[in-house]
Amino acid sequence: MTRYPRDMQGYGPTPPDAQWPNGAKIAVQLVLNYEEGGENNILHGDAASEAFLSEIVGAAQWPGQRHANMESIYEYGARAGFWRLHRLLRDLPITVYGVATALARSPVQVAAMLDAGWEMATHGLKWIEHKDMAEGDERAAIAEAIRLHTEVTGQAPRGFYCGRSSENTIRLAAETGQFAYVADAYADDLPYWMEFGERDQLIVPYTLDCNDMRFATPQGFNAGAQFFDYLKASFDALYREGCEGAPKMLSVGLHCRLIGRPGRVEALRQFIEYAQSHDGVWFATREQIADHWAATHPHERGERPSQMARDAFVGKYGSIFEHSPWIAEGAYALELGAGHDTALGLHNALARIFRSASEDQRLGVLQAHPDLAGKLAQAKRLTAESTSEQAAAGLDALTDEERETFTRLNNSYVEKHGFPYIIAVRDHDKASILAAFQRRIDNDRDTEFAEACRQVERIAQLRLQDMLP
Repeated sequence: MTRYPRDMQGYGPTPPDAQWPNGAKIAVQLVLNYEEGGENNILHGDAASEAFLSEIVGAAQWPGQRHANMESIYEYGARAGFWRLHRLLRDLPITVYGVATALARSPVQVAAMLDAGWEMATHGLKWIEHKDMAEGDERAAIAEAIRLHTEVTGQAPRGFYCGRSSENTIRLAAETGQFAYVADAYADDLPYWMEFGERDQLIVPYTLDCNDMRFATPQGFNAGAQFFDYLKASFDALYREGCEGAPKMLSVGLHCRLIGRPGRVEALRQFIEYAQSHDGVWFATREQIADHWAATHPHERGERPSQMARDAFVGKYGSIFEHSPWIAEGAYALELGAGHDTALGLHNALARIFRSASEDQRLGVLQAHPDLAGKLAQAKRLTAESTSEQAAAGLDALTDEERETFTRLNNSYVEKHGFPYIIAVRDHDKASILAAFQRRIDNDRDTEFAEACRQVERIAQLRLQDMLP
């Protein structure tokens, strides 16, 4: 059994209604990353200096050495940039992603954050890479981040964002049971749930595009106006969607040492004023968004085909293609994932097995279908699915003349083509079924074989739609 762990499905074509408070058309969420004093530095016990997100183009780590220029750039964020941003943002609901060791080294800034009523989420223990960290070490680092954050701020964090994460980070954060949300994902414009064992973890996805980090990346923002233009375009698109009935969330990522520079901060001010000039805009912390989502869209666990045991899978879906459990057996052996936990997704997996089968195997599936309104129906020996489908089309209540017509056509059709006439009766009524029957009976066998296979797939799709979202 091969299972694909990534979720490429998400909410699909119809995302849920966010139902933001007061009918807001968009939720705007500003994140202030506080990393200064928690970055790579041999003073902090790290092997080398920092090289990430600074004004130094092409910066590289210096093993075993301090990097005075890099350190001073980070110090600017704490000494000047933070206070410029605090003056601008202090009356707004802000989420702080606070690196625990950085917060511990900046008690005056922490006091200002708390006085402003900002949400204090944890940004991990240190602002370092975790991709090569042993799972046990990363688990211990998360636990220490929670402890130190609580000690420094006086309150345990309810939100978590690592940023320089490993493949284990989200799971390890969820396993703590501590967090109302985890933000180490960029996969959607709305919160969503993930399951880790018995733990249902809400993910409030973050952003790397509406993020001032692009001032420090190749082909990023070269000037504040570019940042403003991008934020405005993002806001306009999501606000339009909200006006059309599909509200979303716009996250904006900020760093004291980047947007806190005089040549950039006015772009942030302009964006805030632009967003505030619109009706129906909810400025919120990530904690507020998480609590709203958990109350409005609580997670409901359901049976997921991709996670079922083989016998249960075949038992449940073995009759989707009439009397042909081998199709479900073949589908189970495919690489299934979240994208196959919907009616359309699972139908695609089943249809792949049917389409790749030999002509004799597909003929066997066609021959397994009963005649429409035939002897099996009269004897009440159809499968439950076929019985319901034929009844819905009125084929269980034929007049004697209609039954005689169907019997004559059935016999002629089978004699000519070697398999019964097949049509997705739920797409039709009795009259259109009969009209199609009379039209198709004159087709050559190859044409009718192809059409019958298409109808078999359509029947399977309709059956799955009764079982899965």
